[in-house]
Amino acid sequence: MSIGHALLGLLETGPRHGYDLKRVYDERFGQDRPLAYGQVYSTLSRLLRNGLVEESGFEVGGGPERKRYAITDAGVTDVSAWLITPENPQMYLQSALYTKVVLALMSGRDAEEVLDAQRAAHLRSMRELTSRKQGGDLADQLICDHALFHLEADLRWLELTAARLADLARQVTG
Repeated sequence: MSIGHALLGLLETGPRHGYDLKRVYDERFGQDRPLAYGQVYSTLSRLLRNGLVEESGFEVGGGPERKRYAITDAGVTDVSAWLITPENPQMYLQSALYTKVVLALMSGRDAEEVLDAQRAAHLRSMRELTSRKQGGDLADQLICDHALFHLEADLRWLELTAARLADLARQVTG
């Protein structure tokens, strides 16, 4: 995900200082990977240098003054283009799991054991996500659904590969 574009999108709702941007980002998008303060300020510095944000005064509070940033017209144009640009579908054409299965077969190891271990790990993750989803708000539910659908697709691949294991073994060892 583009942190810069996410910060620009947050700035469209109004000027904010770095601490506030980090807080809102973490609330909305950073449940599993919160932003580091350094990343917020280095990204703001880059956006400022590129003319996508501008300084918009200071906020005075109980601590030091906080510099506020506002999105520029160029920033609005940039984030608008980013929002409608499709993400590249993630194609796993050369996955580590496939490599492990083939190497297990080539070395005479039990490839079914490799598949079983991965299946167990996927099912464990799916149980954790389902539990998190049940206790979460709508945003958390949608994020968990996305991950669960990917894990389900992986499980389908594991089952298909297990069903074709004998044929694959003949190809890679023959």
